[in-house]
Amino acid sequence: MRDFDLTSLRLFVAACENQNIARAAEQSHLVASGVSKRLGQLEDSVGAKLFERGRRGVIPTAAGEVLLSHARAMIAAADRAARDLADFGSGIRGHVRLIATVSSMAELLPQDIASFLRIPEHRDIAVTIDEGLSNDIVEALRDGTVPLGICWNAAGLEGFQTRPYRSDHLAAVVPADHPLADADQCTFEQTLPFDHVGMPAQSAIHALLGRQAAILGKRMLYRAVVSTFDGALRCVEANLGICIIPAETVQPIAEAFGAKVVPLRDEWARRGFSICFRNFDALSPAARLLVAHLSDKRNDDLR
Repeated sequence: MRDFDLTSLRLFVAACENQNIARAAEQSHLVASGVSKRLGQLEDSVGAKLFERGRRGVIPTAAGEVLLSHARAMIAAADRAARDLADFGSGIRGHVRLIATVSSMAELLPQDIASFLRIPEHRDIAVTIDEGLSNDIVEALRDGTVPLGICWNAAGLEGFQTRPYRSDHLAAVVPADHPLADADQCTFEQTLPFDHVGMPAQSAIHALLGRQAAILGKRMLYRAVVSTFDGALRCVEANLGICIIPAETVQPIAEAFGAKVVPLRDEWARRGFSICFRNFDALSPAARLLVAHLSDKRNDDLR
């Protein structure tokens, strides 16, 4: 098999997405015969038929679907490399991509990255941050889509290197007139008789709470499921139920929603987060600097 060339892969992806070689050629500012020849050469190169051709256009074969997935990843990697090199040309000496959980983004991660970028020696470093669920972060790291991730340290990080980051403490957020509102702390079990407002089923918090309820031989009563902490607070404000989310996220704004924050005293309610990556030595100098800076923030939680 010959090496793939990016131009042929881009044309292949365009043909798959348009299901039409002529439209792919038009998008690429090429003639259809030239695109068709390129795609034929690609089929010869891989030794398999990539398209089913019909009167209405083309659709990828099973082999074509496999190549399509790889082609998109290869094109994305090439585009990222081009952007990184362009950053050097524009005077930015480092570009770090990071994917983090919703919890860490809603807490102190943005401020921690801002403090990193304010250091004079880091003025030529750019940081790109995406949000994702813990499973998405693990998959992105494994695929090499991003070099760094921040997620709950119980998220299945086998095979990765990690550094400790901050921690948070889960709490029951309840309406001001709720029976638990006057408590300094409560147990998770004490919340189970009440209706809950939950986070998505794929989230780390949802999985953790479901597991702990099962250990107690009980189940959670969800009256609503929302995708953001802000949405959860609004549901509490509307008296739809109580929610269990990190105290650090809601403490500064709970009063505005007429809510009380009651920390859980269960040992597992204190969660630690990790900075994770495949190989520290293989990270760019800018990424290693960011890892060191964020690792130091764990000490702020210990003080």
